[in-house]
Amino acid sequence: MASFQSYKTKNGERYMFKIYTGIDPATGKRKHTTRRGFKSLGEARTAARHMENEIEAGNSLKDIPITFKEFSELWISLYQEERGVKPGTIRIRRHEINNLLPYFKNIKMADITQQQYQNALGKLNQKFARNTLDGIHRTGRMIFRKALEKEIIKKDPTEFAYIPRKAQTVEELESFYELPKYMEKEDLALFLKTAKENGLDLDFEIFVTLAYTGIRIGELCPLKKTDLIKNNDGGYSLSITKTYYNPTNNIKSFKLVTPKTKSSRRIIDIDNLVVRCLKSVIERNEEIKRIAGKDYLDEGFIFVNNGTNPGYPLYVKIIQQRMRRVLKLAKLNESLTPHSLRHTHTSLLAEAGVSLERIMERLGHSDDDITKKVYLHTTEAVRKRDSEKFGNLMKSVLDFE
Repeated sequence: MASFQSYKTKNGERYMFKIYTGIDPATGKRKHTTRRGFKSLGEARTAARHMENEIEAGNSLKDIPITFKEFSELWISLYQEERGVKPGTIRIRRHEINNLLPYFKNIKMADITQQQYQNALGKLNQKFARNTLDGIHRTGRMIFRKALEKEIIKKDPTEFAYIPRKAQTVEELESFYELPKYMEKEDLALFLKTAKENGLDLDFEIFVTLAYTGIRIGELCPLKKTDLIKNNDGGYSLSITKTYYNPTNNIKSFKLVTPKTKSSRRIIDIDNLVVRCLKSVIERNEEIKRIAGKDYLDEGFIFVNNGTNPGYPLYVKIIQQRMRRVLKLAKLNESLTPHSLRHTHTSLLAEAGVSLERIMERLGHSDDDITKKVYLHTTEAVRKRDSEKFGNLMKSVLDFE
């Protein structure tokens, strides 16, 4: 007899069923299996009835037909349980599964051939960039390998599959050398001055912290006052140990998750300007807490809302919107983002003579092509000095004037 249950997903309500499949001869205990991802209770009941009929007919669970869509839902649950991955990773995996569904959705796992899978990669190759397709293929491999492990299939159709190589266009070759957007120091000064004079509450403190530390916006939002550490020499450091996750932009629905990589967990020295900004915000929060009383979320966050949800950390989208407003007021490039301040930090550290190794350690990178690209592309002022040095050197031996 099957039992049914509804559960919530980001795409709405879904249904699952749990069904008794017999006695495990090794343990003598009852065995059950679960199927999830059904859009209606009726759909779940139909699938459960079909499975019950197969079991009554004497077929083992591995012989019961299961479609790619059904198994991918089961795989997601197993993947999350076995690896303990972050919510953001699950969201990426689901997105990659959604790109495979048009090709395999209702096909039984055991019926999917290597040629069908290879054909799907060929079609996806026409729609997506190489990095995106790498992710889709990686997820596909994990799904079919798990099916092989569970004896749902006898042969893995992804085993010899490959991503077709496309001839690189001139545009793609040129884009490879394109730099991410960042500001020169004069533009950064104008931006911060505008934020101080015409910004909204906390704008100046937020953007100074991002620009002077190079931390990610997802690392700024969950900062707590305990992350501001006083050093033995009287200076201060900032401890980066968590990341803010809130895909719905509901201020109360945030999660704190572990940093992006192991190297992202770090302690960085900070400038006195950043220290003054952070301390002033912490003092401001104490006053807000005094006024708001029990309505204040007293968890020590630094950059918090002071309106209807006092004490809750500001979310990423709000800071992005605020940055566009300041950029517009300053008449700067409005396509710049908070992450552009991270690239700006890289560029200005490079101009100041800081080594690539030290910069990557500060940013929490073990290896990053974009950081290397920004570092190697020295700022406009440095390039100009290099050109002038060469010209002056040649003037001493060759003068056309």
